[in-house]
Amino acid sequence: MNSIVDAMWVAVSGALVFFMQPGFSMVESGLTREKNSINVAIKNLTDIGISLFVYWLVGFAFMFGTSSDGFIGRSGFIPGARMNIDFNTGTFLFFQAMFCSTSATIVSGAVAERMKYSSYIISTFLMSLIIYPIFGHWAWAGIQPSYISDAQGWLYKLGFVDFAGSTVVHSVGGYVGLAGIIILGARKGRFPKDEKPRDIQGCDVPMTVAGVFILWFGWLGFNGGSTLAFNDIVPQVLLNTCIGAATGMLSALFVGWAFKKIPDVNFVINGTLAGLVSVTANCHCVTPGAAAIIGAVGGIVMLIGAFILEKLKLDDAVGAVPVHLCAGVWGTLAVGIFGQPELLGTNPIFGSQFLAQFIGVTACGVWAFGLALIGFWILNKIVPLRVSSEDEDKGLNIVEHGASTEIFDVYAKMKEQAVTGDLSVRLPVEPFTEIGQISSLYNDVMQKLEESSLSEESFGALMKSIPYALFMIDAQWNISPQYSESTPRILGCPNPENYNFLLLMARILPRDKTQSLKKYLENLYSPDFKQAAVETLNPIQSLTLSVRTHELEPKIVQKVIHFEFSRIFNKQKTKVLHVIVQAK
Repeated sequence: MNSIVDAMWVAVSGALVFFMQPGFSMVESGLTREKNSINVAIKNLTDIGISLFVYWLVGFAFMFGTSSDGFIGRSGFIPGARMNIDFNTGTFLFFQAMFCSTSATIVSGAVAERMKYSSYIISTFLMSLIIYPIFGHWAWAGIQPSYISDAQGWLYKLGFVDFAGSTVVHSVGGYVGLAGIIILGARKGRFPKDEKPRDIQGCDVPMTVAGVFILWFGWLGFNGGSTLAFNDIVPQVLLNTCIGAATGMLSALFVGWAFKKIPDVNFVINGTLAGLVSVTANCHCVTPGAAAIIGAVGGIVMLIGAFILEKLKLDDAVGAVPVHLCAGVWGTLAVGIFGQPELLGTNPIFGSQFLAQFIGVTACGVWAFGLALIGFWILNKIVPLRVSSEDEDKGLNIVEHGASTEIFDVYAKMKEQAVTGDLSVRLPVEPFTEIGQISSLYNDVMQKLEESSLSEESFGALMKSIPYALFMIDAQWNISPQYSESTPRILGCPNPENYNFLLLMARILPRDKTQSLKKYLENLYSPDFKQAAVETLNPIQSLTLSVRTHELEPKIVQKVIHFEFSRIFNKQKTKVLHVIVQAK
């Protein structure tokens, strides 16, 4: 940075990169469930604090300090601990610290909805302290101004080029995220046994789209500021960035649409981000036409990566691995395909820029993925990195932070009601919100149900107390299960609901009387049968029958049995018949 204008451009660009953090938070929050939204927000705030502090303490020194054989920096720890940092160094440090935070936050989206908050803090420390700065030294030690150091990393010496971090920032974050989802496993319900994978719908897609707008805007500082000067290449960097984003979005949308038969919103969201990641390594050294191709291929690479992850049953909550890892690898290799040698200004190994790029992306995979996988595996053996199954069901908002949401409060009350069966439980109502309106309607339904239940209880007490048989029969003359306690005794059968009323009466009635009863019952279900005839034409209104008593010394006694029928209508048609039987 040779002037105040250059320093100002880099500082403003760093601020734009900082502004990408709320963009990442919005994307992740919108693509995950509301019961985890607070956890997502806290993670994204925590990781920038941790990464910034750790990078200031040691990360910047590991990355840009005096080199030990091109593998790690060993000077410049805790800049400003003894004296004030000069203007240019402070600007460069601020800009690079924002890149470290960006790489760290990529992991959050991949492992969302099942990783403990404490585990994520450890992951961020691991990223900011070791994984990111050391690989950054390999690739970027050499781009720093001479007043910081003259260090050169071993990949830089081979001619490896990653202008703004398709690999250094994005693939590193993607590899650590991939290691995390392998160790953690998939979210519950994502891959049911012997069924197709189930998509877990996010709670706020419009917020995610707004987050993508913020990321795109911040990316202008991400790529534009990597020039480290406000020079004549800045306009083309900005243009290439936007073209790559546009073609990434379009290719993912239309190719995904062709295969899935619908314009899935995730195609647009992740296609845009994949296009941005793809041009990040090469936006300074390619033409706008090449940037269009690179972004378009990046969108397709993202779709292929997402397809492979699903086939392997690896659950990436927001698509961080396909976007940042897969598109990042492609964008870095694209330098060797589309990069203009006069703009690159490198002397690559064996004269092959593509070979230098391939070595770089391979070294990143071995280092970042290998170290993260081993680290997570060891930590998981000591203390599980994943929340329990029960806590995952409850959501990380409440179990990790004790922070409830309106939807969780409603869920908790409904679960209480399901367990206790208490119809008097009411949901909390927050006025003027959609959840509050649903809760209010639910409470109205439960009020009606409770009143109905109380009526049923009263009805049950009545059925136990009345001394006569009271029951209902349907259109086929079957006795319903609801009857008075005296019914089995008066009808002389232990389980009346197992009987057909006509067949039951046929046992004790003469044949002609049975035929008359059958005709009478048929008439009762006819809409033309007058109400006055219900009583006058009743063939069994009063019967004298011989009945065996149930006393200690059973005997046959003569009893007069009275049958009374009434109709219950539904839409002016007989629905059921009420029957009252009294024995005197």
